[in-house]
Amino acid sequence: MSEEQQEIASFLRTLGCYEGESVTIISVLSDTYVISVKDARYSIDADLAKAITLY
Repeated sequence: MSEEQQEIASFLRTLGCYEGESVTIISVLSDTYVISVKDARYSIDADLAKAITLY
């Protein structure tokens, strides 16, 4: 895992987004995504949204 990927993974963990955690996309406006992780909502940019792998 590259340093950039490690930084992204670390940031996502601060949001409560761990491997296997359910993430729901609430809305997409231009390059801004509003997501729900557990009981919280976050606004993230398109690059970060692309870093989250959906299964």
